[in-house]
Amino acid sequence: MKIGLDILGGDFAPESTILGAIEAQKVLPTEQRIVLIGDEHAAKQRIQELGARIEDFDFVHAPDNIGMGEHPTKAIAKKPDSSIVRGFDLLKNGEIDSFASAGNTGAMLVGALFSVKAVPGILRPAIATNVPKLKGGSGLLLDVGANADCKPEMLNQFAILGSLYIEHVLGIKSPKVGLVNIGEEEEKGNILTTTTYPLLKNNSQLNFIGNIEGRDLFTDLADVMVCDGFTGNVILKMAESFYVVTKKKKINDEFFDRFNYEQYGGTPILGVNAPVIIGHGISPPEAIKNMVLQSRAMIESNFIDKIRSVFN
Repeated sequence: MKIGLDILGGDFAPESTILGAIEAQKVLPTEQRIVLIGDEHAAKQRIQELGARIEDFDFVHAPDNIGMGEHPTKAIAKKPDSSIVRGFDLLKNGEIDSFASAGNTGAMLVGALFSVKAVPGILRPAIATNVPKLKGGSGLLLDVGANADCKPEMLNQFAILGSLYIEHVLGIKSPKVGLVNIGEEEEKGNILTTTTYPLLKNNSQLNFIGNIEGRDLFTDLADVMVCDGFTGNVILKMAESFYVVTKKKKINDEFFDRFNYEQYGGTPILGVNAPVIIGHGISPPEAIKNMVLQSRAMIESNFIDKIRSVFN
């Protein structure tokens, strides 16, 4: 197994990414290798300075970086030696089994679609995020930003993708699917939700439990929560602020501590032909470590094959 990691992506790279990779490597068996993609010389020097062994890692030299503010498509075309482009080249050619980066989100989405591409039958891949539950465990919310405007057929596919991920990667059998809406009744909502509802209701592949409201997100009512990317991103950013607010108010609470994105690593792109994970731009070493371990879980679950078997 080879887990690709962009060490130039993120606001605190490469220090944060290298430190995170070192911590992740400590818990991986020898046959599971982390491939560090970035400035090879600088990476090896820093690993030695930190007292780790460069022999424990594989390296791919990619000296260029796509900045957070760069236009994704233009940057990918103009920067073939960037860590994100090289990472996707490796993934496309089967030289790594997964690719993760805390770099430019748009570039990661474009790179995934241009290189490994969407699984045949998928209208649009989605980005998913973990949602802490009050009684323990996590649910999954998608889409959280890849598709601001959606069609009902896309939300139906998101429900399938989310169900497959939470069952095979997170280990929740027969996950309950809820449609994020402004009311519980079937006829409530806008044009998108009212036309999506019957698709989910009649989909025999899903354990659909109906509409859920914002107050239901952190309960056990649903395991997979489906919405368009605009709505999902608003929910995600608000939820992330819970942890920040509690820390500023000096409130210590186990539940709100679980809103700390560091615990989950990154957000997977669901619906492409290989495991791809996008990390938060301000990811510290702990988040990078968990992003690597999340990549391993996706590889070991054969999650991509599960998607292909459903959509092909």
